[in-house]
Amino acid sequence: MLLRSCTRLPTRYISRQFHDGRWPGWEVVIGIETHAQIKSKQKLFSSTPTSSLKDAPNVNVSVFDAAFPGTLPRLNEECVDLALRTAVALNSDIQPQSSFDRKHYFYPDLPAGYQITQHYAPIAQGGTVSIGGRAIGIKQIQLEQDTAKTTFNPRTRTSSIDLNRAGTALLEIVTEPDMRSPEEAGAYVRALQAILRAIGASDGNMEAGSLRCDVNVSINRIGEPPGTRCEIKNLNSVKFMQSAIISEIERHKALYSKGAEVSQETRGFNQDTFETFSMRSKEDAPDYRYMPDPNLGILEIPPQRIDYIRSTLPELPWQVRARLTTAYDLAEKEADVLLNLDTEEQYGAVAYFDRVCANGRNPRIAFNWMVHELLGRLNAASLAFSDNPISSQHLAELVSLVENGRLTGASAKILLKHMLSSPHNSRRSPTELAGSLSLLSDASSASAELNLDALCTRAINALPSECAAYRAGHQGVLNKIIGWVMKESKGRTDSKKVRELLVEILKDKHP
Repeated sequence: MLLRSCTRLPTRYISRQFHDGRWPGWEVVIGIETHAQIKSKQKLFSSTPTSSLKDAPNVNVSVFDAAFPGTLPRLNEECVDLALRTAVALNSDIQPQSSFDRKHYFYPDLPAGYQITQHYAPIAQGGTVSIGGRAIGIKQIQLEQDTAKTTFNPRTRTSSIDLNRAGTALLEIVTEPDMRSPEEAGAYVRALQAILRAIGASDGNMEAGSLRCDVNVSINRIGEPPGTRCEIKNLNSVKFMQSAIISEIERHKALYSKGAEVSQETRGFNQDTFETFSMRSKEDAPDYRYMPDPNLGILEIPPQRIDYIRSTLPELPWQVRARLTTAYDLAEKEADVLLNLDTEEQYGAVAYFDRVCANGRNPRIAFNWMVHELLGRLNAASLAFSDNPISSQHLAELVSLVENGRLTGASAKILLKHMLSSPHNSRRSPTELAGSLSLLSDASSASAELNLDALCTRAINALPSECAAYRAGHQGVLNKIIGWVMKESKGRTDSKKVRELLVEILKDKHP
């Protein structure tokens, strides 16, 4: 469903609607600040290439990144366009004019002693992300530069600074405090990841550090004002984020229950103990001494630029989901399976499915063969869908053979197994491969009927005890006799016809 502007509910009203049975008597309030690395070839304010994890330390550094005196920033227009694409996708209000500020603090990984960001006049405000029928409000979207990276060597007890990351373009997306459980927070991050990947703004890879979350958590007794919030910094997986939120909720609850106060502070998360720990007291805006950056002017966004961005936006996740459920009559969960499959291109599995369904093929049959059979065999072999060797054209041909009755379900499974068994087989036409394996059947021929009659007779002769048990009233044993026929025919016979013929032959109570 396409997200549109909606009437925002007051935060306290939303809070009263969601009570978690794990914390009876308490309300949980969660907001998230997401830092997504923008998928740009160059950094935000210099022409230095954006680094990857494979790069050696300090190889992609300009004099501006290293804060040499007299160096000036130059805004990367590609980063601005990707920020605008994100704002349009989130239905945010793009500001005609925005500006950059200096956020001052002194860490070894910040050479200039300040970070360039958009605190007071961000590029966009408002917007929503839909999760499970609920709208999570976006407060603002802003551009900012990343810091360098500090690594500590415990053996030599020394720290090293890698400036490769310094100045990398980030998109900070700040939510309203609208989430009420760790699961809602996880659903929001996953939904945001899908949107950023769909529009090409970020790869959203939390494990590689290109998407990091700072989570603000507070709790209060039902009906009381919100409690003191604490910020948990630099969470790099949904699992750890949810665990950190649970740990923080339990910590706040324990403090309030014994009459103590919760101090406003910044905390980290220990991935070994699954507990948060104190890092420093929480800074407020005055502590950062925000000031307008004197080297960067006003960023003006003309309406024509926004219109162009909107016209070039690809299908968004909820639009793809709506198309799959409407055009192919898939359930939403089935559509999500296709959306979430691992592929090299965005919506790669959806495009694959579109091609399999082309030319009027039955979408239900296509989905079953693509997801249940093909994906099932790939999973059994510990392969991702991106490793799939079978082209959409060949799977479509297999589906057509099944629909036309030239392949039975059992034969098609045998064929699929052979197609996956080697690169040579996956390149061969399914019709050609099925013919070489003697899997093709012609249900209309008289010889096929005669062969089926002969196979059923042979099955009865081969399984006398099972036939006697069936005649004695044990109906379930018939499946074993049918299985014998299917095996002997290599799956070329129709199991329904086999059943009908066996029942007819076995009607005679005497062998």
